[in-house]
Amino acid sequence: MSIEKTLCVQKRGQSGKGPNGRLRAQNFVPGVFYTAKGENVSVQAPLLPLEKIYAEVGYTTVFNLEIDGQGQKAVHPVLIWNVQWHPYKKAFTHVDFYGVDLNKEVKVEVPLEFVGTARGVKLGGVLETYREMLRLASKPMDMPQKVTIDVTDMGINDTISVQDLKLPANVRAVCDRNFAIVSVLAKSKDEAEGEGGEQASAG
Repeated sequence: MSIEKTLCVQKRGQSGKGPNGRLRAQNFVPGVFYTAKGENVSVQAPLLPLEKIYAEVGYTTVFNLEIDGQGQKAVHPVLIWNVQWHPYKKAFTHVDFYGVDLNKEVKVEVPLEFVGTARGVKLGGVLETYREMLRLASKPMDMPQKVTIDVTDMGINDTISVQDLKLPANVRAVCDRNFAIVSVLAKSKDEAEGEGGEQASAG
């Protein structure tokens, strides 16, 4: 498996509120590249290519960061580690890139996607989800973009916990206990009576 996507950035000389504000006015986003060895390099990323690659890879997929520093270019495999947003505009204000060693394990928060309609919900139960993200560990190229959980076969009082998940090969959950992720619960007596009252008044 090879890395398919590349983002080209430039080394950033100045830092601070003033220079960073001028960068943003020119449609660049200030950022920092943290190398796999623990060094940090100040960079500036063009806004539109950054938005495009973020939409495609999120925080879970490795891509190449090509850093241009005074005509010398270096390419590093990275993950997007953190993004800061403008308080009321949907715009990046800062981005952190994390350099990875493709042969060493990383730990990443991966989104959970719930699909299907639970059998128990069709019988009057309520689907209750407890997590939107799950911390996974794997080598960078093995990390899934998301974990899909099919709830179709869940009956009332059924629960799917971490250990029930079918994770991809070479991927493991990072957790100290087998916590619940999603359950189908019976409606409480108050909820059932409330719905019955609404139906009676509607009739």
